[in-house]
Amino acid sequence: MGARTLKSGQSRFFVGYQKHTLRLWLRQYPRGVLLVPLISWAAPANLSEGCLRRPSLRYGGRRFGWRPDVVVGDMGYLDAATKRYAREQWQVAVITRLREKMRLVPPFEMPTRTVCPHGQALEWLSGEVVAQHHWFGVCARAPLGGGCWQASECPREFSDAASDHETLLGVLPMSTRVTQRLLQQVRPWIEPAQAYEKNQLGLSQVFFNSLRLTWTMCWHGGCRGPVARARVDAKPRAAARLA
Repeated sequence: MGARTLKSGQSRFFVGYQKHTLRLWLRQYPRGVLLVPLISWAAPANLSEGCLRRPSLRYGGRRFGWRPDVVVGDMGYLDAATKRYAREQWQVAVITRLREKMRLVPPFEMPTRTVCPHGQALEWLSGEVVAQHHWFGVCARAPLGGGCWQASECPREFSDAASDHETLLGVLPMSTRVTQRLLQQVRPWIEPAQAYEKNQLGLSQVFFNSLRLTWTMCWHGGCRGPVARARVDAKPRAAARLA
């Protein structure tokens, strides 16, 4: 809430505060997209939002006795170490887009396509929670068959560790239909959610340099319109939690 001097986490100086919110999508609501604020943080504007994901999930599990299976975030949640922690500790999938020019790892030929070493298209079969591995198999719709010189020795199933790439593999591989649908249909709600709350409270014309006042306004924004109107939303310390 207020202006930032540089991007999050890139400066030890900050101007104003930000509000970071973990919202729950209630897909059973038939009249529109309903995002319910669960946990919010008011923090200095130079604090990267990625570092708040782990405490949000931890606090949610302790407060509600429940954690989401999937969290969809913007590029601020790309940090591999935090994704790995959520996967290993809670088996929570953190879905983000792939950064431009980020290195691909086998079996990915493209972020949406997996292939074997010889170019045979593969599809995701399943994931092993204990072993933290994914299994990919030959796509029956486009088999190479006799065109591959190792066809007679091919196992037709391939295993890759989830830890090989937290964004491409992780809990849910990026090539799966579920992940692609989340990125294409759910991910675009993030900015409208932020803009709605900002416009609702008139924050584009207000500047806060008091954490206590920011905390109060964050609470006010999280408890009214976004839930009551069913629209897309779109004690003070260095970071104050609201829940």
